[in-house]
Amino acid sequence: MAARKTDKDSPPLDFEAAMRELESVVERLEKGDLPLEESLAAFERGVALTRTCQTALKEAEHKVDILMKKSSDAAAQEFDASEDSAAE
Repeated sequence: MAARKTDKDSPPLDFEAAMRELESVVERLEKGDLPLEESLAAFERGVALTRTCQTALKEAEHKVDILMKKSSDAAAQEFDASEDSAAE
């Protein structure tokens, strides 16, 4: 029996690559024509890809928070459309 390749054996995916692969996995599962073993393997891969995407999004959010805290003039301001149109 061939050894299964684990996620630890493959290089980490960036967010975009993980999302593309996750979309592909979902499409294959939605067709419903995979045998049970392949469906389970695809589902397992989808869960791993979801975790990869969630981690990447959390890291990006954390970086944005750090950048916002470091910048003193980066305070969020509400957009006022009347001010924008008055400048024209």
